[in-house]
Amino acid sequence: MKAAVVPALGAPLEIRDVPIPTPGPGQVLVRIETAGLCHTDIHAARGEWPVEPKIPLIPGHEGVGVVEQVGDGDLPVQVGDRVALPWLGFACGHCRGCVSGRETYCVTPQYMGYTIDGSYAEYAIGYASHVVRVPDEVSSLDAAPLTCAGVTTYKGLKVAYPQPSDTVMVVGIGGLGHLGLQYAKVFGSTTVAVDVEDEKLQLARDLGADHVVDARISSASDVVDGVDVALVTVPSPAAMQAAHAALAPGGRLVIVGLPADDRLELPVFDTVLSGKSVIGSLVGTRNDLADCFSLHARGLTKVVAQTRRLEDVNECFEEVLEGRVPARLVFDMT
Repeated sequence: MKAAVVPALGAPLEIRDVPIPTPGPGQVLVRIETAGLCHTDIHAARGEWPVEPKIPLIPGHEGVGVVEQVGDGDLPVQVGDRVALPWLGFACGHCRGCVSGRETYCVTPQYMGYTIDGSYAEYAIGYASHVVRVPDEVSSLDAAPLTCAGVTTYKGLKVAYPQPSDTVMVVGIGGLGHLGLQYAKVFGSTTVAVDVEDEKLQLARDLGADHVVDARISSASDVVDGVDVALVTVPSPAAMQAAHAALAPGGRLVIVGLPADDRLELPVFDTVLSGKSVIGSLVGTRNDLADCFSLHARGLTKVVAQTRRLEDVNECFEEVLEGRVPARLVFDMT
């Protein structure tokens, strides 16, 4: 099968012909139809995070495709099912995180496209317990970004408990943020969209943001008197600090972006005296992803994406790094 492979950390990806894997007990073989490009894939390929991925590596954790073969066991999916292969490829099911409904914080997880090979390939192996069925009403093109960008922002907002009377600010209206903005509207909150690029600011307007802030020339305080929830989707400590400063008393800062330098400095006095919270949120559970698919099937969200060829993966990485992507890129494997 054709696959994009990271041969060494920091090296360009190589398009290789590799054997089609065989599913083991509890696993399924999925013929990939679409695979989204997440910035995490770039971090993985370049070894920019404290925990190094497996090498060689096939990246990709926004894969969508059809189950073609199943391994041994009483499995919850069968041949012919269309499924998504999310970041959380497997969780043990019995640690404290798993049994408390927080499986993304499993102590022995497997991550698609990081600790196990992902979906930048014609076929990928998934664990039957952790793939998620895609409804017929959701296209494979739309399902791919929802599998990470969607569920990450949806869960990030859920843990902040946004209320209809709240004001929610989304910082960065890209692959994650354009969906986060829509989920904030689904929760019924007043929305503030923040970005520094004209195209992204227009996208926010098109998606119905109540307020749009060009961070090059103004701040959220110019349009609202403090925000209740600030969802920061960009891996920028400066953006996180600015979002923290924009919080109203009792406000919640939710961080989903991961800066390469792994550092964030915030004022203690302001945090304590204003009762502000800082919340980290790591993707979402299988149930959260099913929720995202359901909302999309009901027409409550819109995915903004462009298709690319897997052979152009290195050029696509550069597109993302240079900010030339409207929202999400998706490799069309069909």
